[in-house]
Amino acid sequence: MHSATAFSLLSFIRKHECNRPAIQQLHSHLIFASACVVSASTPIIFTLWNSILRHYSLGPFPQEAFFLFKHLQHKLPHGFFFDSFSYSFLVKAASNLSRPCIGKQVHCLTFKSGFQAHVYVQTALVDMYAHCRCLVESHNVFEEMPVRNSVTWNAFMTGLSKWGELRLARAVFNRMPEKNLVTWTGMIDGYTRTGKFIEALLLFREMVVSEGIKPSEVTLLTIFPAIWNVGYLESCQMLHAYGEKSGINSFDIRVMNSLVDAYSKCGSIQCASKVFDDIADDSRNLVSWTSIISGYAMSGMAKEASDCFIMMQSAHIQPNQVTLLSVLHACSHGGLVDVGVEFFRKMVNDFGLQPNIKHYGSLIDMLGRAGRLEEAERVALEVPNGISNAVMWRTLLGACSFYGNAELGQRVMLKVLELEKTYGGDYVLLSNIFSNSGRYIDSEGVRRLMNEENAQKVPGLSFG
Repeated sequence: MHSATAFSLLSFIRKHECNRPAIQQLHSHLIFASACVVSASTPIIFTLWNSILRHYSLGPFPQEAFFLFKHLQHKLPHGFFFDSFSYSFLVKAASNLSRPCIGKQVHCLTFKSGFQAHVYVQTALVDMYAHCRCLVESHNVFEEMPVRNSVTWNAFMTGLSKWGELRLARAVFNRMPEKNLVTWTGMIDGYTRTGKFIEALLLFREMVVSEGIKPSEVTLLTIFPAIWNVGYLESCQMLHAYGEKSGINSFDIRVMNSLVDAYSKCGSIQCASKVFDDIADDSRNLVSWTSIISGYAMSGMAKEASDCFIMMQSAHIQPNQVTLLSVLHACSHGGLVDVGVEFFRKMVNDFGLQPNIKHYGSLIDMLGRAGRLEEAERVALEVPNGISNAVMWRTLLGACSFYGNAELGQRVMLKVLELEKTYGGDYVLLSNIFSNSGRYIDSEGVRRLMNEENAQKVPGLSFG
């Protein structure tokens, strides 16, 4: 193969590196052209093979990288060796497969090939072992490296924090000779993932104030969960202002969506609504609409949530199960029963979505709150056996208690007992329904049944 052709093919790979069929077509062409006959004078050909190896290792079928590697092992001329990039791509393929056993085999090959001290290959091994939760092996490779770069440190630290080893991750963080934005973001993400929200916020503040490092859009996305879990509205406003000033808000829809979500969860639905309105119509995606609908639902604004859901359909955005659950929740607590029932019907018939137990439970709760108990019972009876649970029937039992429907309450209680017999609260509730209806003998009978089943009522607790 001529060098000019090889360079053209290399350019083709770089242009179509995300196009799997195109890369496979090139792979076939190279085999047909006998491009495995590589000599030291044609390194560009081997670069082509490495590029394909890289594509396979990062693609949806990483095992193809190993098929190619084995093929090349048999076809390459005697005395030709793979380079550091080849082994790094193989390690990445093992990582993406989550197969540490294969990664260990590649690790052994690096010793045979003399790459046991190569920083690029060893960094890939540190990352692979950490990704596969082989933290001891990751630590051993890390400590044995004669030279480490910032990528090595970050790979090891983020691997530890990913699996909840925050004490060790923080120790590595403190040891690092140089910390960059990736380092800080990785450590903050570790705290956020494990629910240590105050620590995440304190570290974020240290990064910005003490170190003067400006957060990226990834850093903002990492810190938002800590903000809304703690409820720091002021922090949300500051990040909003920073995003506007830096221009992040204008080019990253993920940040805007997170702002809508954060403002809603911090109790400021007005700010959430304003941020949503600031998003261009053609930029709003499913997450944008779901976030604002969920915000309205959490704030008890059922009319706004349902109106927004209708606008979403007009914008030709297909809702998902999370969107439907939010709007059903809003309709349930806002008394928009007919609207909610219609949305549930559309979920199945128009959107082709399969309701789960949360959707059924929300619909039953909605009908029960409105006193439409028989209709709620019919819905409950239609729930597939595989997902039906006692909580769903217990919700309907509570509605029967509220409206004093003893006859239906008795039927519902039988359904509850089919699924769970040991929760004393159910017996007490049915006993009270009978008692309030003047059926004292039935009430006493339920109490006796409770004792026979050894059901326990969880005692209430209070402060003071």
